[in-house]
Amino acid sequence: KMAGDSRFPDVDTDGSERSEEMEIVVNVGGVRQVFYGDNLNQYPETRLAELVNCLSGGYDSIFSLCDDYDPGKREFYFDRDPDAFKCIIDVYYFGEIHMKKGICPICFKNEMEFWKVDLKFLDDCCKAHLSEKKEELEEIARRVQLILDDLGVDASENRWKRCQKCIWKFLEKPESSYPARVIAVLSFLFILISSVVMCVGTIPDLQVVDAEGNRMEHPTLDSIETACIGWFTMEYVLRLISSPNKFHFVLSFMNIVDVLAILPFYVSLTLTHLGAKLMELSNVQQAVQALRIMRIARIFKLARHSSGLQTLTYALKRSFKELGLLLMYLAVGIFVFSALGYTMEQSHPETLFKSIPQSFWWAIITMTTVGYGDIYPKTTLGKLNAAISFLCGVIAIALPIHPIINNFVRYYNKQRVLETAAKHELELMELNSAEGKAAGSRSELEDLSREGKEGPFYSSRIKVSHSDTFIHLLSEEKHYRTRLQSCK
Repeated sequence: KMAGDSRFPDVDTDGSERSEEMEIVVNVGGVRQVFYGDNLNQYPETRLAELVNCLSGGYDSIFSLCDDYDPGKREFYFDRDPDAFKCIIDVYYFGEIHMKKGICPICFKNEMEFWKVDLKFLDDCCKAHLSEKKEELEEIARRVQLILDDLGVDASENRWKRCQKCIWKFLEKPESSYPARVIAVLSFLFILISSVVMCVGTIPDLQVVDAEGNRMEHPTLDSIETACIGWFTMEYVLRLISSPNKFHFVLSFMNIVDVLAILPFYVSLTLTHLGAKLMELSNVQQAVQALRIMRIARIFKLARHSSGLQTLTYALKRSFKELGLLLMYLAVGIFVFSALGYTMEQSHPETLFKSIPQSFWWAIITMTTVGYGDIYPKTTLGKLNAAISFLCGVIAIALPIHPIINNFVRYYNKQRVLETAAKHELELMELNSAEGKAAGSRSELEDLSREGKEGPFYSSRIKVSHSDTFIHLLSEEKHYRTRLQSCK
């Protein structure tokens, strides 16, 4: 559609009609909208405002802004989403944009970029939805990239780098192979055995008495504990050596838990053999006993092998506001009902409420409906206060529980959706790769038939590996839709 095309009459370039009073018709996906220049010129940098002044520039200027143009009707045609366009034009009338329900946020962002409308006009609630969707797409792209990194082999890497990658996959990704799953199960069993040994070792009947008359763990249990610590140490050292980012690895929460689970054994061993020379024996024994208590940190290693525990941790992390609200409710109730209980029980000669701080304990176990019975009211008003306190406690605990459960369910479902989306993206990439191979084979076959070349050389030339695939989100941003940018 060039300027000299006979289908279009000459564009009126006399400039007699003022742009502020000009009326233009825009047809977006079959939906016609009429605009006036004074409204569009409020935002001169937008595409619609540029349409007002593009007529004087000829057809080259017109078709640089739209897909088609009818000079008789002065109607501009755009092959864009009409639903998104209806939302975007609100900026010319209300100064802000609200995204309708059911529109993909990423597609809507691309539509705003096409119409050259700044994202600052998007309402805050819609921006939050857009940010959440972008995070989901980035997570899908990250998962796909991790899978591709596992499948692809970089020939430029030396033998040590390839060995590091294999060890990392072997220890960190149980789903990568059957031996990796076996190692993950063994690690899980070692954690359970170590935790059981720690508990069983405190039974007096299974303890032995040393030469000085002090009770200590049975030597058999001590040997099992040593074997478990040896496994944990070897596992941590191998993961540290094979880690692609040592700094991030050391500061990771789960790796800090691993260190806390291993370190007490070596510190207590050092104190047992060398500490007696530096301090009294009783102090050494107390320090060793305190370090043995720290062994309970190893139970948190189960979170590495349990997606349920990871989901629960994330749900609690996202529920700090609700948990803070719960603690505030309980704190106010504890203070009020403990003060009332102390005041009402002072008239009884055998009162158990000696002070308000002591009454805090009674208020805690009453509002949480535990009720140990070590402290209880004896007057009629005190019992009435206790009844009201545990009723209020039940209500205070029940109110924030529902949002916390919702966060858990939402995150769990989100993880399943992301996993499914990553698998679908990989399937699509494999399909595109297969189509590329087929197209490449036809062109290669034609070239090779003309050049008189034969099979082996041809088959090596069209070979495509997984690392040759392409992910739009992992490179520059595109304005056309991809599978990752769909509304599904």
